[in-house]
Amino acid sequence: MIGYYILIGVIALVSWAVSNQLKKKFKKYSQVHLKNGMSGKEIAEKMLSDNGIYDVEVISTPGQLTDHYNPKNKTVNLSESVYNQRNAASAAVAAHECGHAVQHAQAYSWLTMRSKLVPVVSVSSGMSQWLIIGGLVLGGAAGIGIGWWVAAAGVTMMGLATVFSFITLPVEYDASNRALAWLENKHLLTRDEHAAAEDALKWAARTYLVAAIGALASLAYWALQIFGGRD
Repeated sequence: MIGYYILIGVIALVSWAVSNQLKKKFKKYSQVHLKNGMSGKEIAEKMLSDNGIYDVEVISTPGQLTDHYNPKNKTVNLSESVYNQRNAASAAVAAHECGHAVQHAQAYSWLTMRSKLVPVVSVSSGMSQWLIIGGLVLGGAAGIGIGWWVAAAGVTMMGLATVFSFITLPVEYDASNRALAWLENKHLLTRDEHAAAEDALKWAARTYLVAAIGALASLAYWALQIFGGRD
């Protein structure tokens, strides 16, 4: 267990460093005011319109970095600052979330796959570690008895969550690529504003990358504990 705690500690430290850098970047680029004077809401509505999407609503949601696209009710949810402000950071986030709406409208395969896994992962991710620990307590590390089967079920569930994390990567990177391509093609941002938006989205994507690597490392550790003890 000591090795696991060290692993989790290292992952948590890297995650904190990336998240902290992301917040600094967004704070910095929030000071880069757009010469076109458009708010995040206006950027989002224009991107949706330009892509022929008229059944998605852009709404404001409380909190910071709470921006997301909800495919169930077809809403682009922008945090209050992104929704109202007129800077490079808000333009980047608004366009990125609309990138997900475009993916949905075009039935982007990775997004479709990710959406199908959401109900399963929402249940399995919370249970996996408890099953693994419970299985180990019941003797799962020895590779025999019901304890092994319980722990193996937990590892399988954790594996699904890990797959979900990696499927999320192309979804997020593609949404950013769509956003940046649209912003450039429509000449909505100056060169400096576009560079700021691109850097902000790169750091946002890195948070997903760190999460995926962390999920894989955790899965590998527990799989070794369970299956490594089985002859």
